[in-house]
Amino acid sequence: SAQTSRIRGIIQQHAIPEASEPTAGRICLITGAINGGFRIHSPNIIILSDLEIFHPADLRKKSMIRPEFRDGIRLTSLLDLEPGDYVVHINHGIGRYRGLSKIPVQGTEKEFLLVQYDGNDKLYVPTDQIDRLQKYIGSEGNAPSVHKLGGTEWLKATAKAHRHAKEIAGDLVKLYAARQAAERPIYSDENPWLREMEDAFPYVETDDQLQAIEDIISDLQSPKPMDRLICGDVGFGKTEIAMRAAFKLATEGRQVAILCPTTILAAQHFQTFTKRLGSYPICIDVLSRFRSPKEQQRAIESARLGTADILIGTHRLLSKDVSFKNLGLVVVDEEQRFGVVHKERLKQLRNQVDVITLSATPIPRTLHMALTGIRDMSLINQAPEGRIPVKTYVKEHDDRLIRDAITREVDRGGQVYFLHNRVKSIDQIAFHLSRNVVPGVRVRVAHGQMTEDSLENVMIDFYNKEFDVLVCTTIVESGLDIPNVNTIIVDNADRFGLSQLYQLRGRVGRSRQQAYAYLLTPKSKTVRDVAEQRLDALREFSDLGSGYKVALRDLELRGAGSLLGSQQHGMVTAVGFDLYCQLLENAIHEAKGEPVETLTFNMPTVDLPVAATIPETYIKHEPQRILMYKKLAACRTRLDVAHVQEEFEDRYGDPPAPVWTALGLLRLRLRCQEVGISGISAEGRIVSILLEKDQPLPAWTLRPLNAAYKAKLLVFDNVRVQVPLNSSSVLPLIEEIVDVIEKARHQPPPARSEVRRPPVRRGF
Repeated sequence: SAQTSRIRGIIQQHAIPEASEPTAGRICLITGAINGGFRIHSPNIIILSDLEIFHPADLRKKSMIRPEFRDGIRLTSLLDLEPGDYVVHINHGIGRYRGLSKIPVQGTEKEFLLVQYDGNDKLYVPTDQIDRLQKYIGSEGNAPSVHKLGGTEWLKATAKAHRHAKEIAGDLVKLYAARQAAERPIYSDENPWLREMEDAFPYVETDDQLQAIEDIISDLQSPKPMDRLICGDVGFGKTEIAMRAAFKLATEGRQVAILCPTTILAAQHFQTFTKRLGSYPICIDVLSRFRSPKEQQRAIESARLGTADILIGTHRLLSKDVSFKNLGLVVVDEEQRFGVVHKERLKQLRNQVDVITLSATPIPRTLHMALTGIRDMSLINQAPEGRIPVKTYVKEHDDRLIRDAITREVDRGGQVYFLHNRVKSIDQIAFHLSRNVVPGVRVRVAHGQMTEDSLENVMIDFYNKEFDVLVCTTIVESGLDIPNVNTIIVDNADRFGLSQLYQLRGRVGRSRQQAYAYLLTPKSKTVRDVAEQRLDALREFSDLGSGYKVALRDLELRGAGSLLGSQQHGMVTAVGFDLYCQLLENAIHEAKGEPVETLTFNMPTVDLPVAATIPETYIKHEPQRILMYKKLAACRTRLDVAHVQEEFEDRYGDPPAPVWTALGLLRLRLRCQEVGISGISAEGRIVSILLEKDQPLPAWTLRPLNAAYKAKLLVFDNVRVQVPLNSSSVLPLIEEIVDVIEKARHQPPPARSEVRRPPVRRGF
């Protein structure tokens, strides 16, 4: 609403027709709250938020991969902080966030983040110290112990976590060294066949897809083996990116292994690769249980002899009897579906060949390694043109609801997945659906314990629309692409993990049709808190491109755990994910002999009785206000402050006086750091300016300060100045005094003749 008058002024300035309701060829202003713009195809209407209109730079996806402020908003900024959440204060430990609180201080109102500790102790964190507070991310289902203010538990926990981080860092440095020592030939930049193959792509690539392709090409032109995570929603084009990388290496004489979690996905990838690359002299083969023993042996032999350029298969590819003559690239589709033993084998491969991992919702450990820089990551958050978000409903199991959902889909010519993940009772469920719930609708069953031929025949018949409802297990979870299926019903959804539910929902909505996902919970059963959080997250992250956020929320629920082992818990539980990441990062720098950064950026404190807040009338949504406070706290240079000021103006309009004051205070603190002032505080009409201990003010410089401001110098490290604190110009006045102090530092000592000696007293 703050932008309405601003936009209307622009419309009037350019004489653009305005309408009171959405009309073709006209602009209609609507006051409301949306996360981002979208398009309605019938009628053709484009909805834009103020973000798209006034701050298009935020829409560049590169900024999501490379944050503007290196030390700025960390992972936790992506997760809304709400009252009741557990938080970690770097100095005081784990407490519970109770919201923003306003407190009168020296006649002005200031805003604090209230954190409650054990024994009902309360800590009020100033908004300019918000960078010392992080949202707690630990292990699934285990609430952390709240610490006591002033206790020793937190010191012990951080010391233990630091020791653990140093152990992990040693292993990581060895991993770094192995990758740096390993070399392979640099691949050429020119490849006419690749250009031809790219031009044959039947769709328009999104900007994120193109950026990911550029990232891979850059990796291939480096002598260091590639280890890149491609994180993007289901159906956002990850397979096409992998296909282009595989094609490039295959045409340059190297072999490629495509690793899939299921036989169905392996068969589909084989079909897709053959269709796209069939016109080129490239041998593509598949190794899975859908193939006869003779065909499997032939594929293994062709990989060993080097006649198979691209071999697609399940975990069978990692067996000891499978070897490659000249393996150059391994593509891992949905790494979270592979076991620890398989990942250990992949870890060995990473030091020898290029590895690309594709995932919509990477497991916490993989995401952790990408976020801490151990692995490279490319994000694909941009939806293909025409894609519509899946409508998600979390309901109790109800046959009438199931009947309505299936009937609606079948009536419009579509098909349905009904997911029941119990092989023992799956046939009974299918019979109940076909006899009692939707009689007349064609229903069949598919699960992993069926014979290869039976399962393949069912899937082919379903793809060819021979029946309407497929009652199945999670065998359809990964990668299966049947555009005509646009409704999925998940029975006992509370038994699934968050990433698994997100993957299942991604099986629908792969066309321009509106898709629906129904997550059903048992009627007479209490759903556990963590399961409820998963289902709530699915409801919350219904927008296209939410896979990365779901992975982050999964990281929040499950924890990152050991980076190099199989555990999903550990020291992260004790201190929280964000702080553990910082400890680990510092330990890695220390192990490498590089300078170690402090956990917090110690900027001089400036405590003046001035209103320096973000008013609710300016930014109503509390998480957005917290976000802007974080951006202010992340500033390290005056240029950073200018960027944040520009964002305030662009997104929310002309800032009110308290925001201008907050920006001015931030500039003053940065100036104090340059000048050698450790802090400024006020008491009554007296302002105390505390100098750094190693930068005292020479005694002869007091005269200009005293003459101008009636200043007093105490012990050469504290300047006390009397100023009218009730004046609105107090901030410029303090800035002026800081300038005088800086000049005084460079003032040469007076000549001996100019020094007046005090009169000598004679006698007592």
